[in-house]
Amino acid sequence: MTVIHPHSIATSLTVRYNSVDALRGFAMLWMTVFHFCFDLSHFGYWPQNFRADPFWTWQRTAIVSLFLFCAGLGQAIALKQGQGWGRFWRRWLQIAGCALLVTISSFVMFPQSYIYFGVLHGMAVMLLVVRFTAGWGRWLWLAGLVALALPWCAQLLLTGGAEWAPVLNARSLNWLGLVSRKPFTEDYVPVLPWLGVLWWGLAAGQWMLSRSANWVPRDVPPFLRPLASLGRWSLSYYMLHQPVMIGGLMALGWVLKR
Repeated sequence: MTVIHPHSIATSLTVRYNSVDALRGFAMLWMTVFHFCFDLSHFGYWPQNFRADPFWTWQRTAIVSLFLFCAGLGQAIALKQGQGWGRFWRRWLQIAGCALLVTISSFVMFPQSYIYFGVLHGMAVMLLVVRFTAGWGRWLWLAGLVALALPWCAQLLLTGGAEWAPVLNARSLNWLGLVSRKPFTEDYVPVLPWLGVLWWGLAAGQWMLSRSANWVPRDVPPFLRPLASLGRWSLSYYMLHQPVMIGGLMALGWVLKR
């Protein structure tokens, strides 16, 4: 088992990998288009079935997967550069605090289907797991595969009236992801299977960084630097983009009704 010493091979804590930031920025841009289409549907401008139409459900899966994979890459880079627990906890508290704000704001807008365990809630839990398991080395690949497979196996076992299905489907435990049916909520990113994507991102980052620093390029072509800037401020952007778009569409509706 490979053991990672957080303070070994510490290069510079301020070094950014623009390539990873740009990939995260692409995920954020894609998410923005997706959310804008969702908002158009919500306000009745372009009715779509975001809960069942594969065109939208598969896009959501791809966006969340890309974002979480980038988070895993980021953890690999942070550990390689010697990021201490203090800096980790500061970032973690920001994510957890924003998750709480998402719950409160979504309850105001969607009281029947508010977000109680969305992408930020999942990130807060999964980052803790990833941080404590970062020394698993190559076993991270297997752990990721198990995490991806467990919800599928649980659904097979729970479908058909298993007596403990209601317990795992309840809100108190469905954040684990071992459910027979998805809960009615605007965003649902349970620990399983998504922890598997984060673990694979961490494993891929550790593998590439162990080969050569050039395997994860630090810079990107000039035309991709705006994406890198967006990826660098992903949490702030995530929290602001929906209020801005929703506010804009509400203002548009008010103007059109005049």
